[in-house]
Amino acid sequence: MELYHFSHEPDIEVFIPRVKANRTDMPPVVWAIDPEHAFTFYVPRNCPRIVYKRSAAMSEEDERTFFGVSSSDTVMVVENDWYSQISQTTMYRYTFAREGFEMFDETAGYFISQQTVTPLDMQPISHLLDQLMALNIEVRFTPRLIKLREAILASTLNDFGIHRFEHAKR
Repeated sequence: MELYHFSHEPDIEVFIPRVKANRTDMPPVVWAIDPEHAFTFYVPRNCPRIVYKRSAAMSEEDERTFFGVSSSDTVMVVENDWYSQISQTTMYRYTFAREGFEMFDETAGYFISQQTVTPLDMQPISHLLDQLMALNIEVRFTPRLIKLREAILASTLNDFGIHRFEHAKR
């Protein structure tokens, strides 16, 4: 299995372990994500977003509330102000061999390595909204994410991610 790392930089030759700003309690690591969850990085790095998936564990009421009549099993919600930046951004997907990485968070698909990693390949990913829609992900825009975050945290949804929320409007 391959793993990925997404960046705005198109010319990274090696990935050196570093301490992540919001994980200062951890040793320096190189972060990667599995192919199943890679789509969560098809937006600019600091774009606040909420991603949630349909599951059998959610209540019928929550399914109606969060999915309505949608036929998609996955929804990504971002703030309106990010639309232009998402439309104009190219992300660079670096491919890593699985060896040397350990699972960090199975639900989110995150892996870490304490070793320097040389990528196998790099692919530019542009037209990010088109990429998401091609994966049958419903992309929604909203003025602010805060109410959705509160609703999800109080719900029966168990497969969700709240990313880069420190950049969301308050």
